[in-house]
Amino acid sequence: MDLTLKQKAGGRRLVAMAAAFMAALALAFACLPATAEALTVSKATARPNEDGGSSVIGGIETRLTWEGTVDDGEEVSEITLQLPTDGSFDGSSTKVTVLEGLTRISTDATATPSGNTIKIEFANPVASGSLLRLEIEDMKFPTEGGDVQVTGSYTNDAGEQQLAASPAITTIANTPLQSAINWLDNQAWVQAWNSQPFLNMFLKPQIMLESFSSLFSGWLVCLTIVILCYPFAIVLGLLFAFMKISKHRVVRAIAVVYINILRGTPLFLQIYILFFGLPMLNINVNNYLLGGIAMAVNSSAYLAEIFRAGIQSIPKGQYEAASSLGMNYSQTMLSIILPQTIRRVLPTVTSDFITAYKDTSLLSSVGVMELMMYSKNLTTVTGNITPYMTAAIYYLIVTLPLIKVVSIVEKRLARSEAGGGPRPKGGAVRAASDASGDEAVVDAGASHMETKDEDSSSILDALSAPFRSHSLKEGLDNA
Repeated sequence: MDLTLKQKAGGRRLVAMAAAFMAALALAFACLPATAEALTVSKATARPNEDGGSSVIGGIETRLTWEGTVDDGEEVSEITLQLPTDGSFDGSSTKVTVLEGLTRISTDATATPSGNTIKIEFANPVASGSLLRLEIEDMKFPTEGGDVQVTGSYTNDAGEQQLAASPAITTIANTPLQSAINWLDNQAWVQAWNSQPFLNMFLKPQIMLESFSSLFSGWLVCLTIVILCYPFAIVLGLLFAFMKISKHRVVRAIAVVYINILRGTPLFLQIYILFFGLPMLNINVNNYLLGGIAMAVNSSAYLAEIFRAGIQSIPKGQYEAASSLGMNYSQTMLSIILPQTIRRVLPTVTSDFITAYKDTSLLSSVGVMELMMYSKNLTTVTGNITPYMTAAIYYLIVTLPLIKVVSIVEKRLARSEAGGGPRPKGGAVRAASDASGDEAVVDAGASHMETKDEDSSSILDALSAPFRSHSLKEGLDNA
C-alpha cells in the first residue's frame, strides 16, 4: 500500500515537471524578436505578347505589373524584384505609382535592372497603408515557360526582409515557331504588307505561319476521314449501280429512291439528321465515325450514277462477244465490262473524291474537330480571317495535284481510245506464219487466245494500259 502511494506521488511530480518545461519553452519562443512583415504582395500580372493570342511567351519582351501594400505602421525605402534565372530585366523601363486610397502620391524613384533582378530605390520611403504599383516594360520571362513567381526583397526600418512570392504567372515556351513570328514582327516588309487593310485581314504573315502549325492536326483529320470512308463509298456505289440496272423492278426502285434522295438533298441536312436524329433513337456513335459514315453514304449516291453510266457506255457487242465465247454474266462483268468501265470513269471518280474531301468542312457545323473547325476557333481568338485562308491552302495541297493527275489520266485515256495505246505483240505469230503457213498462224493465234483467257493478269493489264507509255514506233514494229 505504501509502495503504491509512492508510485502515484512520483507520477504526479513527473507530470508537473513536464508541464513546467513546456511553459518555459513557450515563453522562450514568445520572447524571440518577431519578423517584420511590412509589405504584402497583392498582385502580379503580365501583358500577353502572343501575336493574335492571349498568352505570355517566355523570352519575348512584355510588361510586368506588380502590386504590393505597405502595412500599417511600416515604411519601405527600397524593393528588389527577382525572376527565375533565365528571366531578364535588362533594357527595361519602370513606372512607379504610389496610391494612398484614391490619391496618387508623387514619388521619386530610381530603377536599376541587372539580369534577372531589378532594384527600385525611393528618395522618400513609401508610407504605411500605401499601394505600391510597379509597371516594368520590355522585361522577359524565362524562355522555357511555366508558372513563374516573382520573388525578391525589400528594406524597411528593421533592415532587409524577404519578399513573399507573387501569384504564379503562366507563360508558354518560346518555340522556334514563336521565334519566327517574333522575327516577322520586326520586318519592315511585313509591316508594309500589314498596313494594307485587305492583306492584314486575310493574309497576315504572322497569323498564317501560326495557322499552318495549329491547323495541321485538323488537316490530318480531314484526310483520314475521306481516305477511310471513300472505299466504302465505292463499294456502296457499285452495289447501287448494279441494283439500278437490275432486271427486277423492286430492286431498281430501291436504288432509284436511295440515289435520288441523297443526290437531291444537301449534305448539310444529311449530316444533321445523322448527328441529331440518331441520338433521339438511342443510337450513339463516335462523332468522327459518324462523320465518315455521312461522307461515305453521300458519295455512294454520286458514285452509283457514275458507275451506272460507265457500265451502260460499253457497247452491247461486248456482251454478245462474251456470250459467244461461253462466258456467263458474272464472268463478262468481271473480266470485260468492269475493267473498261473503271478506265472510263476514273477521272470522274477522282473529281468526286476531291469534292468529298472539300465537303468534310461541313462536319465542322456539328462539332467535329476537323480543318475548318480549327480555323473557326483560331479566327475567333485572333479576330482575323487569315486562318481560313490557311485552311484553303491545305485544301489546295491535296486538290491541285489530284486535278493534275485527272488531267494526265484523261489525256492518256483519250490517246488510248484513239489507238495510241499499246499494240498486241504479234511478232511471234507472224514469224510462225512465215515459217509454217496459214494453219500455223491459226493454231498459234488460238493458243495465244487460250493463254490470254486463262491468264488472270490480263485484267490488270487492261486497267493499267492507258497509264503506261508506249511509243508509236514500238507498236508499229510489233505489228
